[in-house]
Amino acid sequence: MGNIPQHVAIIMDGNGRWATKRGLKRSIGHKKGADNLEKLCDHIFNLGIKYLSVYAFSTENFKRDTEEVNYLMNLFVNMFTKKKKIFVKNKIKVVFSASYDNLRDDVIESMKDLSESTKDFQDHIFNICLNYGSRLEIVDMTKKIAQLCLDGKLELSSINEELITHNLYQDLPDVDFVIRTSGEERISNFMLWQSSYAEYYFPETLFPDFNNEEFDKALIVYQKRKRRFGGYDEDSTSKN
Repeated sequence: MGNIPQHVAIIMDGNGRWATKRGLKRSIGHKKGADNLEKLCDHIFNLGIKYLSVYAFSTENFKRDTEEVNYLMNLFVNMFTKKKKIFVKNKIKVVFSASYDNLRDDVIESMKDLSESTKDFQDHIFNICLNYGSRLEIVDMTKKIAQLCLDGKLELSSINEELITHNLYQDLPDVDFVIRTSGEERISNFMLWQSSYAEYYFPETLFPDFNNEEFDKALIVYQKRKRRFGGYDEDSTSKN
């Protein structure tokens, strides 16, 4: 199917709007989005993509209505618990890029249990960004490295890009392709370090409708692009 990205990241935007447009509660949109993600995840890994990261819940999302936040937390617990057998059966390793601050104990417990149950799989890695913000991740990484220096376990001269990547919430390859559904053209504090040279795609489709066919359309767009990494383009004498 042409050039396949190694690492795809999706900002799953538009669940609430999908429900509102149909006169439904926003919670119905979140449930529809979760159901869609399950199907989409299978499709993406079957295409040969190894790493999939999704923006499930940002640190800023706690500012939403309490009822909506509680529904989402319950949805996470339900999904991580009931879908564990599917992840194990399909040999998908589930990891979390997350801050545990403000998360309920049952959410944290379900996250840790799912990670532990799938830790030995390597062919497909599913990274769920939950209670996540990229700036907070970078702050946490900085504190971690600073503490290593203070403890005498790390020399200041040893700090480089590779070390920073290794000390983020998850040590994953750079993102190749970022998709944000719903037509919003911003990245909202999502994987800023990891997606420095990623290609971006902003379809109008709301996430519950972003099905396998829509993903294939996105992949075709990616495959038509010529990726550049800050050097000279072979067809131009100017720097990117």
